[in-house]
Amino acid sequence: MTQNIYDDDGFFAGYSRLPRSVEGLDGAPEWPVLRAMLPDLRGRRVVDLGCGFGWFCRWALQQGAAYVLGLDVSEKMLARARADGGGAAIGYRRADMERLELPEAPFDLAYSSLALHYLEHLDRAMAAVHRALVPGGRFVFSVEHPIFTAPAAPGWVAGEGGRKTWPVDRYLDEGPRSTNWLAEGVIKHHRTVATYLNLLIKSGFTILRIEEWGPTPEQIAAQPAWADEVERPPFLLVAATR
Repeated sequence: MTQNIYDDDGFFAGYSRLPRSVEGLDGAPEWPVLRAMLPDLRGRRVVDLGCGFGWFCRWALQQGAAYVLGLDVSEKMLARARADGGGAAIGYRRADMERLELPEAPFDLAYSSLALHYLEHLDRAMAAVHRALVPGGRFVFSVEHPIFTAPAAPGWVAGEGGRKTWPVDRYLDEGPRSTNWLAEGVIKHHRTVATYLNLLIKSGFTILRIEEWGPTPEQIAAQPAWADEVERPPFLLVAATR
């Protein structure tokens, strides 16, 4: 089963204070690039894998989606999403994405933000998503960049000339990595960029676009703390079609 760290009281409290939790999609610096990967949603049926507080589900409905299904393993997340409303055209359901079950070919878009790196059996989830999309349907997702999921402790170190560097530990050694982020012992599954892309190809997808996200100068000017992110990409963004 997917590790359900989000139902831990301490983790949930910390996560709820993050900018992307408070401000929604606009609080996620990678959102403008991820949004540009999405198709026109008017009249479309959408599934959000790891929907969290439901920010994307509500946004998709505002863009004209006919129906949105939000899936998450966390009861706390789903309770918050339901409390924030959205109407009858949004359905929320608890689901373990390690055992993802979706009806065949009812969706035009499958979307996932920063959730798939928690999965051990990502190949199974991708196969389920492929079956659930109509021909020509799109799969758009973000994950923590593999450079980010394979850090050598303690993280940032001083490099040549005083520049900060992000040392990588056993990049090619794929598998679970334990990290302390908002709580101790959070398990994320490290895999290389090549593995993500090859899993998509093996599942029958055609890759449309890949972005290794970093902040723009304008974003850094508005949020100087993001300047460190130019040292290594924190997010991998991918769009593919069935």
